[in-house]
Amino acid sequence: MAAQNIPSFPPPSPNTTRSSNTTSLPSPTFSLQQPSNKKGSSKPSKLFKRFRSVLRSFPIITPTCKIPVSLNVNRQHNNHIHGGTRMTGTLFGYRKARVNLAIQENSGCLPVLVLELAITTGKLLQEMGSGLVRIALECEKRPSEKVKLLNEPIWTLFCNGRKSGYAVKREPTDEDLMVMQTLKPVSMGAGVIPTEASENSDGELRYMRAYFERVVNSRDSETYYMMNPEGNSGPELSIFFVRVG
Repeated sequence: MAAQNIPSFPPPSPNTTRSSNTTSLPSPTFSLQQPSNKKGSSKPSKLFKRFRSVLRSFPIITPTCKIPVSLNVNRQHNNHIHGGTRMTGTLFGYRKARVNLAIQENSGCLPVLVLELAITTGKLLQEMGSGLVRIALECEKRPSEKVKLLNEPIWTLFCNGRKSGYAVKREPTDEDLMVMQTLKPVSMGAGVIPTEASENSDGELRYMRAYFERVVNSRDSETYYMMNPEGNSGPELSIFFVRVG
């Protein structure tokens, strides 16, 4: 997948499911549905807001990852991983800003997970343009606390074996929801969403959307494999959630 220079094209027709285009953000009117396993959402706590402001000042560091990960998956003939659940995953952000990951049950639902990753959008797209990308997210297991894996607030981030800072779970912002609303008719693709330029952006919000197969290995381990639409090669992007200790 071309990753650095995403071309601009006219907006897709309403029935288009694959996309590589330039699309404008809509007005803040959302028609996204609640996911089946989430009846409501809560606002981020003051502690989270303070931590997020600190996170933005962290440098992106790159020591070696010690997390062993495997890409051996058992596929069926229809490009579906045995035991997996199909989800919609979207990576989006401004080129020089930190990239966000949103996971949805499908493109018409509110996100079940939004993570802010301490790696820039441009850097991640560059990694994907060079080949296979593995993102490992690790957090410490706390036996005294019963927290669902994807509800963990803070993760250590490894990209292709290199430690790249942290990832923080957060509630979706209005801008996140506008991105999801804009991309609602898009099943998979990559492109640019023009926005008003600000001090923290270059005015072009880049995105990549694809189907992911969610495989639950245990209560402390889940993997999301991006599915290649051609079905003749393995995942180009794999995301591992691991709780250790």
